[in-house]
Amino acid sequence: MEQKNWHAVDDYVNPLLVESDAALDQAAQANVGFELPDIAVSPNQGKFLHLLALVRGARTILEIGTFGGYSTIWLARALPPDGTLVTLEYERSFAETAGHHLAAAGVGDRVRQRVGRALDILPELTADPAAPFDLVFVDANKPDIPEYFEWALKLTRPGSLIVVDNVVQGGAVADADHPDRGVQGVRRFLEGLRHEPRVTATYLQTVGAKGHDGFALALVTG
Repeated sequence: MEQKNWHAVDDYVNPLLVESDAALDQAAQANVGFELPDIAVSPNQGKFLHLLALVRGARTILEIGTFGGYSTIWLARALPPDGTLVTLEYERSFAETAGHHLAAAGVGDRVRQRVGRALDILPELTADPAAPFDLVFVDANKPDIPEYFEWALKLTRPGSLIVVDNVVQGGAVADADHPDRGVQGVRRFLEGLRHEPRVTATYLQTVGAKGHDGFALALVTG
């Protein structure tokens, strides 16, 4: 019953508050072509990222994990015309599909795609003209989240925002003995975040059409 109710609320509120168009709809369905679960952020989460970028006044954004480009479109649409979003994706087929969606959404001129292992690319971004980034969105391989976050800190400055998705894992994050490497990666990240002096941070649990999860939000302070 809980999942049914969560889904019903999303079905009611999203059409009222979250605009959509053909490009977003295509990107949201990228998982179908790859025969994968629906792993993109939900529409209301995409709009939330968009609003965060607008509130921050972001001119440069880094995204770790492109998949079909759904969150990329939401973030890129919050940028000014001369803004830049750098997005990293390991799977070339995902990146190519996302490229088509970004072009259809009219944000291709603001997005630079990088294909390869994120932990190999991130060190190169220290010399990127877009760095330091105003906002970083981490939505990629969960076992590596602590390392992604450490690089996010190196690639931002005081006042930047870092958003890390999927930190609740359906509640599994509370299980210290959980066998999943992704869950353990999230736990390492959260436990490290507690002692990180360069940020002030919190997390929010989310429920909705895509189940029970959540995200962490960190403000870089030093």
